[in-house]
Amino acid sequence: MYEIVKNLTRFAESRLWNILHHSGLYNDSGKNIHYIAENANWAIRWEGEGIERGLKFIPNTSFEVRFNPTRSINRVVHFGSQYVWGNWAPYLPEKNTYAVSFFHGKRSDGPAVSHHIDKFLEYQNKADRIITANTLVEKRLLNWGVEKNKVVKIPIGIDVDTFHRKDEKAKLDIRKILKIPNDVNVIGSFQKDGNGWGKGLTPKLIKGPDIFLSVVEKLAKQVAVHVLLTGPARGYVMNGLRRIGVPFTHRYPKSVKELASLYNALDLYMITSREEGGPKGLLEGMASGVPIVSTNVGMASDLLVDNISGVVVPVDNVDQLVIKAGQIIRMEKQQKETLIRNARENVLKCDWKVVARNHWENVYLPLLEAIESK
Repeated sequence: MYEIVKNLTRFAESRLWNILHHSGLYNDSGKNIHYIAENANWAIRWEGEGIERGLKFIPNTSFEVRFNPTRSINRVVHFGSQYVWGNWAPYLPEKNTYAVSFFHGKRSDGPAVSHHIDKFLEYQNKADRIITANTLVEKRLLNWGVEKNKVVKIPIGIDVDTFHRKDEKAKLDIRKILKIPNDVNVIGSFQKDGNGWGKGLTPKLIKGPDIFLSVVEKLAKQVAVHVLLTGPARGYVMNGLRRIGVPFTHRYPKSVKELASLYNALDLYMITSREEGGPKGLLEGMASGVPIVSTNVGMASDLLVDNISGVVVPVDNVDQLVIKAGQIIRMEKQQKETLIRNARENVLKCDWKVVARNHWENVYLPLLEAIESK
């Protein structure tokens, strides 16, 4: 019943603004590009806000983050995810041009994801551009029959000035604040991997928290390990670390600046996911001078070259994750410095200023021009 009411509301709002526009009673003189995000403080909204910041470096751009498209007439409307798009696509007027970001998702992720994929594909013809962040998903979209000329690959963004490497003293200082010994190898895992927004006692398996625990348990038998966790819903991992006897520290940073400082405490950042769009932790770790070991998800294989700028291993391969993590921990200083430097250089293409310009040149500007022909 609730879903029916929501759909009726979307339909009514869309029709109302269409009628007002055609009657001349409504004339929105606002921004020309509307980015539609969910009204929640998480990744889709952050991506829109990052693009907005980056566009400020480009003259004559006009961009606004909104939480629904009902007042969008004669605009470029960019839906920040295929989930938001699927909710609104049936009711959207033809007076706009539309872009949709599709960062991650495959049918094997479960019935709910498969349902959203079906909705996305059902209404893909309404979208003028479909944006993805990585080659894995780009190939997936094309295999699903999405038109090649609609697909644009633009990486997820990051502020490379906020996330950057600090000196050894900064590492010692942050470890002192966190009460982490200096003679242990600190492994970071900053991705939400529990279901819900509470304690997260049940695992979000797509994020691979079970794999993470298996890797850490085996690695801890070889070297001294301390795990640094951040964010909500980490209860499953924390209980698992207690069970296997691996020490850990958990923090909930109150700002991006505080999050950035935590990366400087790390010796290694580990991504054990089964599916990702980025993740943000990949970019943040690379920019912060932290070696990365990742499963082959999201942007990992686009940014990391084995033993050159990081390590990528097959999904679900616990033994390879353990071996590669151990190799990086034992890596000679000069080789590790080269790896860190290469990673930093590779991730500069994901700076918000670059990402925003890619959106402007390859998505927004062509779609603004297309509105004139409608």
